[in-house]
Amino acid sequence: MSLSIAVPSKGRLEENARQFFARAGLSLTRGRGARDYRGGIDGYANIEVSYLSASEIARGLADGGLHVGITGLDLVQETVPDHEAALVPLIPLGFGHADVVIAVPEAWIDVDTVADLSDVSILMRQRDGRVPRIATKYLTLTRRYLAGLGMADHRDYRLIESAGATEGAPASGTADLIVDITTTGSTLRANGLKVLSDGTILKSQAHLVASLRAEWGDNELSSLKAVLSRIDAEARARTTRIVTAIAEDKSVAQISEIVDADPFISPGPTGEMMLRFQLPAADVLATADRMREAGARHISITAAEYLVEPDDPVFDLLVVKLKRL
Repeated sequence: MSLSIAVPSKGRLEENARQFFARAGLSLTRGRGARDYRGGIDGYANIEVSYLSASEIARGLADGGLHVGITGLDLVQETVPDHEAALVPLIPLGFGHADVVIAVPEAWIDVDTVADLSDVSILMRQRDGRVPRIATKYLTLTRRYLAGLGMADHRDYRLIESAGATEGAPASGTADLIVDITTTGSTLRANGLKVLSDGTILKSQAHLVASLRAEWGDNELSSLKAVLSRIDAEARARTTRIVTAIAEDKSVAQISEIVDADPFISPGPTGEMMLRFQLPAADVLATADRMREAGARHISITAAEYLVEPDDPVFDLLVVKLKRL
């Protein structure tokens, strides 16, 4: 049986997914071109790639028809009620960012929090005999979030499932407020809406997600481990720098304490020691300054294309979850 991986079928999400795999040296193929919904990864005969919509990917992972897929956390948490038992988010991918938010009309100047919204609900019941109507495509996320803040469907608000442009619902009179996704907030503002200060339900982005309901055999696990090893090696290299330096033997202990790591040590010129470290990219220049003050010389900082390590924490996480089933 092949490992099944699903990626978004078109648009910016497909392009970003393709670039994500390419950075790890994994080249996605697509059979007969853009209209073919089946493909693979060059050099991996036991991997089949399906090109689907992000919502189809979430459903396929939930029912076990797919092993791994790229989809947004908003879709995972909205469409899979028991997502924590069914799915494992493996890697955040850094694209497809979107916040699921509660937005009310800007004219509601005294409404800034969910607590204020609760007060509006009480006022509407007393004055109009109804509760605020919320238009959304995110019924599950909305109910769960508001329940956590003490508000219940039908008692404090009524959900109206949105089939079109949700942000237009208050202006058209079909709803009083909305729950929707936004990236910059510009569309909400253009429609006279504002986000509640505590109204961010979920900060979502695309993730590589694994299914716990798929049939995982040794072949599928082996193929996934090979893919994740490539991805991990690229991610480590992107966030790590390799530092080499020369120092006298008496300075090695102090330099090792500064970098908080045991160096790889080899004999250097004129009896000195050559040191080699791996350091987080964000800290490397400040650490190099401290190394120099401690006696290090000829400090060189380089980036690697890949850094392959024996441990694979992302794959190990999935194996642990599968063993618990």
